Amino acid sequence: MIRKRISLALTFVFGLAVFVVSGAAVAQERVRDIRVTGVERIESSTVISYMDVRPGDAMSQETLDRALKSLFRTGLFADVRLRQDGDVLEVQVVENPIINQIAFEGNDDIDDEELRAEIQLRPRQVFTRTKVQSDLNRLHQVYRRNGRFSVEIDPKVIRLDQNRVNLVFEINEGDVTKVKSIKFIGNERYNDDALRSEISTKESRWYRFLSTSDRYDPDRLAYDEELLRRFYLSQGYADFQIASSVAELSQDRKHFFITFTLDEGDRYRVGDITVRSSLRDFNPERLSDHIVIKEGDWYDVSAVQQSIDNMVTALGDMQYAFVDIDPSIKRNPDVDTVDLTFSINESPRVFVERIDIKGNVRTLDKVVRREIELVEGDPFVRSKLLESEKNIRNLDYFEMVELRARPGTAADRSVVEVDVSEKSTGELSIGAGFSTNDGPLADLRIRERNLLGRGQDMLFAATIAGERTEFDFSFTEPYFLNRDLSAGFDLFHITRDLQDEASFDQERTGGAVRIGYPLSESWNQTVRYRYERNIIENVKEGASRFVSEQAGTRRTSAVSQRVTYDDRDSRLFPTEGTWAWFDTEVAGLGGDAQYVSGKIGASWYYPVFESVVFNLLGEGGAITGWGDENVAINERFFLGGSTLRGFERAGLGPRDVVTDDSLGGNLFYRGSAEFSFPVGLPEELGIKGHTFTDFGSAWDVDNATGADVVDESSVRAAAGLGLSWRSPLGPIRVDYALPYVKEDYDKEEHFRFSFGTRF
Repeated sequence: MIRKRISLALTFVFGLAVFVVSGAAVAQERVRDIRVTGVERIESSTVISYMDVRPGDAMSQETLDRALKSLFRTGLFADVRLRQDGDVLEVQVVENPIINQIAFEGNDDIDDEELRAEIQLRPRQVFTRTKVQSDLNRLHQVYRRNGRFSVEIDPKVIRLDQNRVNLVFEINEGDVTKVKSIKFIGNERYNDDALRSEISTKESRWYRFLSTSDRYDPDRLAYDEELLRRFYLSQGYADFQIASSVAELSQDRKHFFITFTLDEGDRYRVGDITVRSSLRDFNPERLSDHIVIKEGDWYDVSAVQQSIDNMVTALGDMQYAFVDIDPSIKRNPDVDTVDLTFSINESPRVFVERIDIKGNVRTLDKVVRREIELVEGDPFVRSKLLESEKNIRNLDYFEMVELRARPGTAADRSVVEVDVSEKSTGELSIGAGFSTNDGPLADLRIRERNLLGRGQDMLFAATIAGERTEFDFSFTEPYFLNRDLSAGFDLFHITRDLQDEASFDQERTGGAVRIGYPLSESWNQTVRYRYERNIIENVKEGASRFVSEQAGTRRTSAVSQRVTYDDRDSRLFPTEGTWAWFDTEVAGLGGDAQYVSGKIGASWYYPVFESVVFNLLGEGGAITGWGDENVAINERFFLGGSTLRGFERAGLGPRDVVTDDSLGGNLFYRGSAEFSFPVGLPEELGIKGHTFTDFGSAWDVDNATGADVVDESSVRAAAGLGLSWRSPLGPIRVDYALPYVKEDYDKEEHFRFSFGTRF
């Protein structure tokens, strides 16, 4: 009986619990309506669309949390509150303001446009403190990259009506944080000065007032580590390591102290060199001539890489397109040598599937693509990829160039990615200076090297000097008709005061069209047609009859060609290599002038010692009239000044001894031998000394008979010393030369000074 009552009681309690739970589920509110308040710019329907809640959804805490997160995630609201009013969900929002203007104050080192390009916030965007903080961090990075680590940036918010704000970044740029000292620990073979010359970061000095190399830059420090590795590995230190590189900021935040800790290791010479090949029916001895590093040389990793590149190229020419050369070294510490082994393995056959070019906003794809040695469908050759990267860098259109290969759609396919970052290719320069030839001068130069992103080159230049005025306009299309042909035209107008040299003034006006093409990697040829009007005027009374007879206007229609050879390591400041040229010109296809001329010359550079360069130059030329025409004075060769130091411009050669007028010659030759050497000052100053000797002669004037004309083919020579400075404002050079072989009637010039600047 008792058990029965207990059973009935439990049944009643259980049923009551089920009833209560079921009743609660039935009684839970559902969202009937959503009411939005506080909106100013945003429509209520837009707010509701951002919420992850719809009418009919359960009014649960989970639902409300989900809606709250969705609204905050939009970034449109500074505050959001949700409240349940029966079956109505009330949404109260406070909108984030809209940015009206963004301004920068106190920035002198970096202009507004550069700073604005670095931040993400823009006018008419929603203002959030998170975005402001992100932009603030970015601005600090920009200033640190420019060497200003003491910069202070304070964002100010100015509230306007209609929930708008002006955002002002108040900037105190502070002083440039420069590198006070650079020290090395662990360097036994090379002293600190020698290692400082190998890295790009420099210590702060007074003469670096126009340079940024003495500013601390973390990226530059990483680059300096790589420069040190290359230097030691090129000097035989195969075990070289950098233990650490530390940059310490002074307490006043004005200076950095950089310390490199090095482990030089032992120095090795090259022992045995072996080439092993897994290619079928191939004798590796065929590659021995392509290995530039030799037994007994100091181990040089750059020479090893150059040898690999040479062998890969040679194998490609032998139709072995898919090869991989792996260098390995075996150290012999007892004799301090390393044995080199080049292992040639046949790599998987991979073809270029496609070429993707990224980052070129203005430059057309075809301008980049035509510099790439590979095309779709070609065998993938890494050396050609590296050569392509070099070609694109040589365009000088981009700040950054990176080529990389990634897998394609199949195992035997590769995609070549070209990633570039464009830089400004326009140039506007205003110049001022002085030269011994032309006196004080000023010039204006406007150039665009990548016109309309097509790789075209357009130049306008104007020079006004005491004895010369010149205006030039030129245009060059580097890939004419989509071929490896450069075509262009030139227009010019030149006036020269030659009263001191030959008692007349000269005016030249004309133009030319030209086309150039490569004959090989180092050989080029240019063909040119020129038409000009040449006026000889203002002839002095009592001038030489050879001058006065040629006063007036003369028109020249000429076809010329130039073949050049150039393997110099630098076109601006060469230290090794040869530059040679051969010019010919024929005039008489119309116009008044009828002549044939030719010039041939070469300039050879050789590094005698470290930082000491020897330059040997030689040139000769001839011109002769044809038909009944003689060679006019404006077409003859003149020597002196920059072409033969120690003598005035046109200071040697045929001369009318009565009027003292220089007449020029139909034949000439000249030569120069010069040593360039450091003078003990820091290398980055760009100051060098020079010792030289120049020699040459000009002779042979048409119909020059009589006692009033001297026309000797005897050699003239001078020797001297010079000093040059690659200043931040332009090149400066001063020479002092004394003739030691000359004729009595020659005009000497001992000092020669030239200065030019652009800003």
